[in-house]
Amino acid sequence: MMFPERFSNLPAYAFPRLRALLDHLKPGGPVMHMTIGEPKHAFPDWVAEVIAENAAEFIKYPTNEGTPELLQAISAWIERRYGIAVPPEQVMALNGTREGLYNAAMALCPETKNGKQPIILTPNPFYQVYSVAAASVGAEARFVPATEASGHLPDFAALEPEILDRVAIAYVCSPANPQGAVASETYWRDLIALAEKHDFKVFADECYSEIYRKTPPPGALQVANEMGADPERVLIFHSLSKRSNLAGLRSGFVAGGPESIRRIRQLRNYSGAPLPLPLQRAAEKVWADETHVEENRRLYAEKFDIADDILGDVPGYTSPQAGFFLWLPVEDGERAAVKLWTETGVRVLPGAYLSRDAEGYNPGKGFIRVALVAPKDEVREALTKLRACIYG
Repeated sequence: MMFPERFSNLPAYAFPRLRALLDHLKPGGPVMHMTIGEPKHAFPDWVAEVIAENAAEFIKYPTNEGTPELLQAISAWIERRYGIAVPPEQVMALNGTREGLYNAAMALCPETKNGKQPIILTPNPFYQVYSVAAASVGAEARFVPATEASGHLPDFAALEPEILDRVAIAYVCSPANPQGAVASETYWRDLIALAEKHDFKVFADECYSEIYRKTPPPGALQVANEMGADPERVLIFHSLSKRSNLAGLRSGFVAGGPESIRRIRQLRNYSGAPLPLPLQRAAEKVWADETHVEENRRLYAEKFDIADDILGDVPGYTSPQAGFFLWLPVEDGERAAVKLWTETGVRVLPGAYLSRDAEGYNPGKGFIRVALVAPKDEVREALTKLRACIYG
């Protein structure tokens, strides 16, 4: 079967590329994985108990949009966290945020915008699902640099008006993966005003929102509500993967305007994979609990401090505001990853694997991404080796 041409220019996914780069080389010490953002902290003990108590419901087909109890728990969490009332009817449970980020584009991107091919904006570096979503709907993906010069967030307002008039969707990740930058209330206000002017939707990927150092990051839907923006203008995407160390539970949600959620739910009716009912029952309880989230933040804060202590005087080092990645400057990300692997056994991800060549350069080429998900003693050992190997 012919592979659709619109997918032909997609680069290999980051982790297969990393395996091709490193797996044929011998590690230079005990292997220490700092590549993938898979949390290692403990999740609440009672999660397994809730799943077991509701195991009989595995026999049932799950509710497509989420059980009423789960949607109510999410709605209540949004109100506690952001101070806005989003009724359960304007929420849909997701099988992880990646599903939602992809399917929302499938449901909401028009075939044309002002008579032309629509554009989907994405930061560069970016979460890879943004670009494949654009390819899947036949949109042009426009990669907008998110560099130190722009505060590690994309400056969409710098684009030409004729480009902005073709934009259907703008993806923004805050806190940003990989840089850890946080979109301020002013940033969200300016972006939402731009979206109102040029009539496009903002997809706010906020899955790292609960891992922060001091101040909770403002939410896009919160700001849109305060501005009185079109209720369909902004959709937010969250999950329990990072907040609650439950990546394997695959519980997330999308919330937004009633028509947007109606269309996303309709697509789910035909093509989606809803969360099994026992897992939805567990998710209900997890969204309602903050004690484990506070402990999770405390553990990451310790590792932020370790990173600052070891790397704080490295030229170009930026201490992340949130998330759990370090975005470390190097001369060349691939060469640095190979050197680190073959000399120490520490495994990191070249920044170029999270970026795309655009307008003559790749903004991730001079970086490596380091995940602070391991226990703090392992993080300290790995960062000490990294410091000696890469920075001397």
